[in-house]
Amino acid sequence: MSIVRYDPFRDLRTLQEEVSRLFTGNLTRNFDEEGIARGAWSPSVDIYENKEHIVLEAELPGMNRDDFDLSVENNVITLRGERHFEKKDETDNYHRVERAYGGFTRSFTLPNTVSAEGATAEYKNGVLRVTLPKREETKARRIEIKTDGAQASKTIETKTEGAKAASVKG
Repeated sequence: MSIVRYDPFRDLRTLQEEVSRLFTGNLTRNFDEEGIARGAWSPSVDIYENKEHIVLEAELPGMNRDDFDLSVENNVITLRGERHFEKKDETDNYHRVERAYGGFTRSFTLPNTVSAEGATAEYKNGVLRVTLPKREETKARRIEIKTDGAQASKTIETKTEGAKAASVKG
């Protein structure tokens, strides 16, 4: 049975995220004269982890490497940039513009188990992939327990703080 810590502010944070999402959505797209949403887009981001790393992948289609910046400060990773609308020719008459353009900022708080030292970033085919290594002291370890009696020694597999309960093998 695992112990789940009670977080009294979880519901409040969820509400705050929903309100933030409402106000940072693409509302201006409907009100802009030309249908170009300036500053109203936010690139899609996936964040996942494995045993060794936490990985952030952001979709930045049609952008050059010089159009965005990535920084880590006080355990917060920030991606900011701008996607420009470029009219190919002055005689072009657009009937519909559905892709969003403008500036964006995405910030994510990193867990204490991650180290910004040794982070790598790769931009390929419109996808930015940032790999952040986990600190050595937070990785799972095996601890051998020796006994005096006729019983065989046991190995306990420890897990990080976010993992479930430790398992005992005999």
